[in-house]
Amino acid sequence: MSDSSYIETELPSPTSPASPSTTEVDSLPSSPTTSSLEDDHTDDEGDESDAEREWKESLQQLELLLTMVLVPYVGKYFGRKCAYWGWAKFMEWKYPVEIVVTSESTFKGTGAIEAAASL
Repeated sequence: MSDSSYIETELPSPTSPASPSTTEVDSLPSSPTTSSLEDDHTDDEGDESDAEREWKESLQQLELLLTMVLVPYVGKYFGRKCAYWGWAKFMEWKYPVEIVVTSESTFKGTGAIEAAASL
């Protein structure tokens, strides 16, 4: 196949009517049209996206802190408190024994220490 069907053999002369590719090049502006204020505005948008990204990351870290540390600790504390209350009610119903907590703060502190001991 000596026939070169993909190669253009005739080149357009500079004085001939412009082809579509040279029209596009000729129509491009020679100097930038954006002002420095518009450039500053685009920089601010970039800063806002960085700040927004950091804000989302900090919210994600806070969510992890709540779900991994705080919720299990609080749930365990209140779960034990509920279990102690339920067991006391059951024992009062099954056996007529009265349970008296002499020091409320000691009772609460002991429950918090026991809840934190196995974490």
